[in-house]
Amino acid sequence: MEPIRSFDQLTSHLKSLNKRKRIAVVCANDPNTEYAIARSLEEGIAEFLMIGDSAVLEKYPTLKKYPQYVRTVHIEDSDEAAREAVRIVREGGADILMKGIINTDNLLHAILDKEKGLLPKGKILTHLAVMQIPTYDKLLFFSDAAVIPRPTLQQRIEMIWYAIHTCRHFGIEQPRISLIHCTEKVSAKFPHSLDYVNIVELAEAGEFGDVIIDGPLDVKTSCEKTSGDIKGIASPINGEADVLIFPNIESGNAFYKAVSLFAYADMAGLLQGPVCPVVLPSRSDSGLSKYYSIAMACLTCKE
Repeated sequence: MEPIRSFDQLTSHLKSLNKRKRIAVVCANDPNTEYAIARSLEEGIAEFLMIGDSAVLEKYPTLKKYPQYVRTVHIEDSDEAAREAVRIVREGGADILMKGIINTDNLLHAILDKEKGLLPKGKILTHLAVMQIPTYDKLLFFSDAAVIPRPTLQQRIEMIWYAIHTCRHFGIEQPRISLIHCTEKVSAKFPHSLDYVNIVELAEAGEFGDVIIDGPLDVKTSCEKTSGDIKGIASPINGEADVLIFPNIESGNAFYKAVSLFAYADMAGLLQGPVCPVVLPSRSDSGLSKYYSIAMACLTCKE
């Protein structure tokens, strides 16, 4: 499989598979979610179970064009709708879970329920996003901009494993993973930079398989070879990072918002750790971003 380097290539690849994934959507009561669902139906990559207020859902004219691929379950209470969607996924009735206009905390409460939720015991919940930046020649993954405030060493290791598995779905056989810091120097003043040393040692010992991991590096050195050359930094990343692992949620989230706003980057993102891909967009995300997140979920979910 050739590496998928753009969202257009992702859509083309999914269409070539000619298989619709089953997606349970909680409270799809907004135009941007409607757009994402309608485009997924038109592209032939998904079918939907809409869980929420059917009086609202049935007003969407686009959805009526595909009655064989859209079903609704009428539940007015959003918390109850979230629990029902999680139950359906647990019992094999859907491949993917998607958040509509419901508050994130409410949906996470159902996902993280120890008895009836979707996160297996011992698994770490985190978030992995991917962006297409007009000035970068391939897709760029990054974590964690949404869930873990300050990752521990073990959480960082799990974040890296999630990123590796996702990259392989995208056809990236040897992902280049950069451990992000404000400088290339290791310092006890920044404990995460000490974690980076341990992670690089694990990678060099083959712990992560066929992967290139280096850090600490800043974002520019990770993604632009010239920057590293000027600073005299020799790194196997070579300015061609596939994945950026941020030190904390503040830096990851600031990067996410800044690049989408000022660099006009297109975005997609999923929760990592649950038994199925979970599309968890911000309620203010564009319809296109939500569609790309659906496409990412369709590519990475288990057969």
